[in-house]
Amino acid sequence: MLTLVLQVEKAERPGQTDALETAARAVLAILADERSVGDGEWAAAMRDWQDARIRKLVRRARGAEWRRASALPGITVTGTTAVVRVFPPVPLDEVPKDLAKLQVTGTDLQDPEPPGEPGPGTPVLWVNPQLEMSTGKTMAQVGHAAHLAWLDLPAPARKTWQSADFPVAVRTATAAQWSALLRTSLPVVQDAGFTEVEPGSCTVIADHPALRGREY
Repeated sequence: MLTLVLQVEKAERPGQTDALETAARAVLAILADERSVGDGEWAAAMRDWQDARIRKLVRRARGAEWRRASALPGITVTGTTAVVRVFPPVPLDEVPKDLAKLQVTGTDLQDPEPPGEPGPGTPVLWVNPQLEMSTGKTMAQVGHAAHLAWLDLPAPARKTWQSADFPVAVRTATAAQWSALLRTSLPVVQDAGFTEVEPGSCTVIADHPALRGREY
């Protein structure tokens, strides 16, 4: 289980889209981190996790909870309004107590204004417009999509993406866009259906220019 923790303070709540994009970047950050590959200190845990059912769980924290979580080994990624910390994966029954006690359900955010068009060449994670998912659930799903994109990318494209600090946009597709995306060979997240959606639901499609040779 790979845990992501979103900082949600009482007085300052991050925007929905920024939280989603920051979660995706956090997943990419730990995948690319030198500690996660080769003989790195997290490498064995990352290999074991990716060889089994790849699960991600999003929790939220504030105040002292966040400070305790931040003291654990991991990587903190900061967006415009969102802060997400990602932790090396562990078996579900070995999640540190300072993470295990954090809230999972009920994380629902709003955007102060609709997100704009993604910049030219920016990888886009397209969310299925027909599904209703909480912010926390969607954060996990876009994390899966970013993960699939990373696995499919050739090494030079990975290096380019990493050197740019993993720019990524998350947008909800229109019905027409979603239909067209499903006809491509781009990576598609199919959810196991443990929470919120039916098993096998297609939740997010990862549209990276290097995976299709052109932008959508």
